[in-house]
Amino acid sequence: MVSIDEVARAAGVSTATVSRALSGRGQVSAGTRSRVLDTAAALGYVVSAPASSLASGRARNIGVLLPVVDRWYFSTVLAGIASGLQSAGYDITLYALTEDPTERAVVFETFLRRRRVDGVIAIAMSLDTAEADRLAALGMPVVALGAEHRQLPSLAVDDIAVAKLATAHLTDLGHRELAHIGILHDVDDGTEREHIPSLRRRGFEQALDAAGIPRTSARHEHGDFTIEGGHAAAMRLLTGDAPPTAIFAASDEMAFGALIAARDLGLSVPGELSVVGVDGHELSGFFGLTTVDQFPHDQGLRAAREVLAALDEPAPPTTPETGPAGLDPLPFDLVVRTSTRPPRRES
Repeated sequence: MVSIDEVARAAGVSTATVSRALSGRGQVSAGTRSRVLDTAAALGYVVSAPASSLASGRARNIGVLLPVVDRWYFSTVLAGIASGLQSAGYDITLYALTEDPTERAVVFETFLRRRRVDGVIAIAMSLDTAEADRLAALGMPVVALGAEHRQLPSLAVDDIAVAKLATAHLTDLGHRELAHIGILHDVDDGTEREHIPSLRRRGFEQALDAAGIPRTSARHEHGDFTIEGGHAAAMRLLTGDAPPTAIFAASDEMAFGALIAARDLGLSVPGELSVVGVDGHELSGFFGLTTVDQFPHDQGLRAAREVLAALDEPAPPTTPETGPAGLDPLPFDLVVRTSTRPPRRES
């Protein structure tokens, strides 16, 4: 294995200069840094992580908290985070937080406090107040992505606005018999915020209000944000009394399930049923699904950049009363495809 001394001799500089050039810390001329980097690459030199950590005080590792790994949204956000961190020479440590309180306590009280990570990104995590306080007290950059927490810098789309945009697209087309597939009841888990599903349901209802459609005329069915859940919910809607002419599903995967249910029942889309989802799933174009794209890969990139920027320029201290300064809201956009059209008029 090539040593730092060999790189120094080949580049004609001191080992201290090599260290500064490779770490990016300290004064090194652009020409010398370029020569050292080229020499290290030619020799196949790889910086020792433990040695780098001792020298810089950083592990060059970011912890990522997420509830599940095998869902499309989370894996896509994670790919964006990985791309942003790897380009800066940082590794990732994943912590999948289950609902088990003992396992969660181990992550917050032991794993994250070992100082093996330099920062934390929490993806769409339902954190109670004590857990958010523990993250804020770690003394390292923390970004909450996809969910807002008063104690933490947060990056999130406006989920009410997302749902209003999706539903307004249907009402603007002339649909009046609408249904929503999502999680119907809020869960009291000790958090001080509304969950994403409940925010999207609120946006659906506000869009009905804006269109002059009574909320009581719309139907709601529970879905668990999976294709199977969306299929089951749509089957109940479409085989019941007064089936809707349009469905707003709170995720693209549930919308896929609704499209499959329509096919199973012999209903044409969009002739007899319009369907719109949320996410910007990579298969939404294949299904011809109209969706509100929230650009999850770019969300991951943005979270990585925020953490890296905070490592270079630590945020000012916050208090429980004020909380951290809010970050800019994340973008979203309606993408209209072939799953939506005006309702068929009875002759």
